[in-house]
Amino acid sequence: MTNQFHTTDTIVAVATASGTGAIAVIRLSGPEAISLTNNVFKGKDLAEQASHTIHFGTIRDGDKVLDEVLVSLFVAPHSYTKENVVEISCHGSDFIVQQIVQLLLKKGARLANAGEFTKRAFLNGQFDLAQAEAVADLIASDSALSHEVAMKQMRGGFSQEIKRLRAELVHFASMIELELDFGEEDVEFADRDQLRRLIGNIQQVIRELLKSFELGNVIKNGVPTVIVGKPNAGKSTLLNKLLNEEKAIVSDVPGTTRDFIEDEISIEGITFRFIDTAGLRETTDKVEKLGVERTMQKLNQSALIIYLFDITEVTAAEVQAELHKLNPDKRPLLAVANKIDQASPEKLAAFASIDGVLQISAAEGANLDALKLALVQKVNLGKLNTQNQTIVTNLRHVNSLHKTYAALDDVLHGVSSGMSGDLIAADIRRALYSLGEITGEITTEDLLDNIFTKFCIGK
Repeated sequence: MTNQFHTTDTIVAVATASGTGAIAVIRLSGPEAISLTNNVFKGKDLAEQASHTIHFGTIRDGDKVLDEVLVSLFVAPHSYTKENVVEISCHGSDFIVQQIVQLLLKKGARLANAGEFTKRAFLNGQFDLAQAEAVADLIASDSALSHEVAMKQMRGGFSQEIKRLRAELVHFASMIELELDFGEEDVEFADRDQLRRLIGNIQQVIRELLKSFELGNVIKNGVPTVIVGKPNAGKSTLLNKLLNEEKAIVSDVPGTTRDFIEDEISIEGITFRFIDTAGLRETTDKVEKLGVERTMQKLNQSALIIYLFDITEVTAAEVQAELHKLNPDKRPLLAVANKIDQASPEKLAAFASIDGVLQISAAEGANLDALKLALVQKVNLGKLNTQNQTIVTNLRHVNSLHKTYAALDDVLHGVSSGMSGDLIAADIRRALYSLGEITGEITTEDLLDNIFTKFCIGK
């Protein structure tokens, strides 16, 4: 969207997290951002200062000094929103922050809505909608990979891929539209064989993008990893060791964990959401029985399973039977033998011969690094190259890609059956519409509200 979105109001919001800190940042955007700030700022005349400069002074309500501040100026169109933007860095007291915000409101600003700064940046052509959504992903990123993917999308990696596909389709759409203008002369400007090849190529790219969503979802939201096993296998001890904190209660009494406990850590840049569950056993205790039922629910929702067993208590045959019963869907599973510090040499040897079983001591911390490495390998991101591979992380984009693919199927069917140019053109327009939804070339106010209201205030 290249047209400037002109607005007459100036918005203000606190751009830093709530709570007392050393510094807080108050952000303004709009035509009066500089003049409003100048009206309450004692220091240099901000109206005469260059863009991208910082100025020391005080914020005053009449003769009352509210705080000593630094004011950063970004003069339109050289700002995040392409409007005049001012950022006031003040002391982090909630009282001071609210005093300054209330003063700016009194002078004529209004409180910004959630995501309104980024929405203005999009509407003013600073970046497209996919890039705007990546801003929210970047803020929420909590691992190296999620940060890397969000940064690439914010810089336009995914958008460029979509725009390239759309440009190729636009060319053929224009050729077919031109044919309609010469309908009575029976001319053909759009080579149908070339159109088939183009659509085949585009659909191949879309298939790769859709396939990447499985990885993208893992990178963005983490890997739900369920730790299951019989009571007293050491599940809670393992969770505590992985998290490096006493998250779960550890006891020698079987059935201590009655419900699931969840937390997450980053391993090799990948976020794993670990879920410690109630021990799997037959029980008459109503509360523990409910916990076992919830364990099975979490098991069905997991992307990765750690089956932990006490190597001193079971045989290899029993473990293999339990694994077959637990994982009929053949999800990624890691079988882990615990308490090797208590096991006999014969036991260790018996399980060492079973392929894929990792031996650890959760209590002693033995082989936990090997366990972490095995978890990363099970996720199968080893071939992922976030520098060169376009990765889809947004469900809205996935839905639009599916609609594009279906419309292109209809184009192929129309070409093969000799359908008239106007019907083929209509199906191409549907594909173009769905691709345009991703980047915001085609959008609605409801869609924008749905996207930007999920942003934090001040961004």
